[in-house]
Amino acid sequence: MRWVFRLGGALVVALALLAAGLFLLPQDRIARIAAEQIRSQTGRAVDFGGEVRLSFWPVLGIETGPVTLSNADWADAGPMLTAEHLAVGVSAAALLRGDIRITRVVAEQPVLQLEHAADGRVNWEFTSAEPVAESAAEAAPDADSRQVTLERLRLQDARLIYRQAGAAPVTLEQIDLMLDWLEPNGIADIRLSLAPAGERIGIAAQVADFAAFLDGGAVPVTADIIAPGGSVEFIGRAGIGASVTGRLNLRASDSAQMLAAVGLGPVQLPQGTGRAAEIKADLTYAPEGQLALRNLDMALDENRLTGAVDLDLAGKPRVTAQLAGGALDFSAAATDETGRPSAMAADAPEGWSTAPIDASALGLIDAAISLTADSIRTPLADLGKSHLALTVDQSRAVLQLVRVEGFGGVLTGDVVANNRSGLSVGGRLLAEGIEASRALGALAGYDRLSGRTTAQVEFLGSGASQAAILQSLSGQGSLAIERGVISGLDLDDLMSTGTGSGGTTVFDSLSASFTIQAGTLRNDDLAMTLPNYRADGTGRIGLGARDIDYTLTPVALRARGGAGLAIPIRITGPWANPRLRPDLDAALDAAAGVDRDGLKQQAKEALRQKLSDQLNLAPDDPRDPEEVLKDKLEDEAKKGLLKLLGRD
Repeated sequence: MRWVFRLGGALVVALALLAAGLFLLPQDRIARIAAEQIRSQTGRAVDFGGEVRLSFWPVLGIETGPVTLSNADWADAGPMLTAEHLAVGVSAAALLRGDIRITRVVAEQPVLQLEHAADGRVNWEFTSAEPVAESAAEAAPDADSRQVTLERLRLQDARLIYRQAGAAPVTLEQIDLMLDWLEPNGIADIRLSLAPAGERIGIAAQVADFAAFLDGGAVPVTADIIAPGGSVEFIGRAGIGASVTGRLNLRASDSAQMLAAVGLGPVQLPQGTGRAAEIKADLTYAPEGQLALRNLDMALDENRLTGAVDLDLAGKPRVTAQLAGGALDFSAAATDETGRPSAMAADAPEGWSTAPIDASALGLIDAAISLTADSIRTPLADLGKSHLALTVDQSRAVLQLVRVEGFGGVLTGDVVANNRSGLSVGGRLLAEGIEASRALGALAGYDRLSGRTTAQVEFLGSGASQAAILQSLSGQGSLAIERGVISGLDLDDLMSTGTGSGGTTVFDSLSASFTIQAGTLRNDDLAMTLPNYRADGTGRIGLGARDIDYTLTPVALRARGGAGLAIPIRITGPWANPRLRPDLDAALDAAAGVDRDGLKQQAKEALRQKLSDQLNLAPDDPRDPEEVLKDKLEDEAKKGLLKLLGRD
């Protein structure tokens, strides 16, 4: 704003010089004197491209056609200011009293280019040139010794271009500005309208003691911003180059429309994260780029959060927050039109989604956020009282489950998403007392196993889609279940009739450990106890392929006089419809105590010995009896063929 006063003061000096000799000077001479005075006050050249007209009492004024103000000599852009028309009016009565009271400054279609160099220089700071001694100029009053005030400023259809070293230019179009400041130490009324992304935004502000505001003092300020989709209200204190403090109230009936209006779209916020929002906070902003929100109260759709947020905008944005909420509902945050999680909607239930995952958002900000909530509903599961901590650092996010009540138990551990060189996900989780069917159903789509479970798992996967990550998964873990149920398998029926699918099996305990490699979970030590049975298990579960090939071997402990009867059960096929069938051959072998592999090896050795005896081979003969027999048969065949041809 100070550059406006500098230019206005220079024009006023020119007006004072021109008034006495107006009728003696030609038009081009008037323009030259005005241009020379502006150059002497600002150090910048000015060019009037059209007629320069003067007016007198009660307003001493000057009007021009197209006007251009040159830029700083170090700046890269073109002229600092251009306008199609410029009009400046000065109170003649005030000028006679020794004051410079600018009653109006009107600029039509101005283009203002502001530049901030890497070394800290700015092009809106002017330096005075040597005064030009020409005719009445030598006797000109010293404008710097006068009190300069601006009553009214009008910018119509303006364009502002801001360039900062190392950053892309920021352009604001279609700016209309109205500033009314009737008293030097009074209130300034400001009306601003602009369209940074096509739709107009209106700003109305009142600044108490505007002179002190321009000098960097913090003075009372109120501002209302009306944008498509919402509004912002601020009541507090601010000053040019000073800290800003006050109360902020933001209301958004359509956050996506509001963000698009300020040039931050298109974006579609997930339901529950603020499609409609109301945010209240005590705000503090430091000129270095630090924003602090205290006594924060946010209503994001049906969710409500309170706490504090710090945002550092000096360089890459960094967010630090402590938030607390009651019952939070994000269940619709990632679902498709059918209500299923959208990440799975592409190919479920046949397979995992192959849709590309865009994880670029991990690189936009760094963060350290803590959240506590009474409950959290998600697309996959309903969680109880939860304490979560999220850190984001250089495209790597770590979500720590400090303590989360979920699936009927407690979850702790951490989950990592790393997008520094391609997307990978991993984690270490400990679950205590969770319900197996709820957890496996939500996380893996398998709900046939139920029971209170203690489990731990470490996993790591990478890829650009859900399917790729699951197919690359590796890790290890273990689980233990106290009293549970297997649906789709009735061991009692299986042991008594040979068919056991379609029922349920209730067991007393189950334990197992497993490894994961290339998306396949392998387990070889499953142990399950039942009132009348024991069951062992070995096999694989395809986490990536969503299939299973597993052998469960139940043993009837009271059969065969207490010796036990085992009937292995082979479970194969896709998760959605696995096939269960007893392996009767293995069962008979086990019942008879027969080792079929051993019998086969014994029979093979007996046959080799019989051949050696028939061929009269010595015990130490290294030749294979089978090969000797083949050679002998080949010789006999040759002899028979020669006899048939009459060639003995």
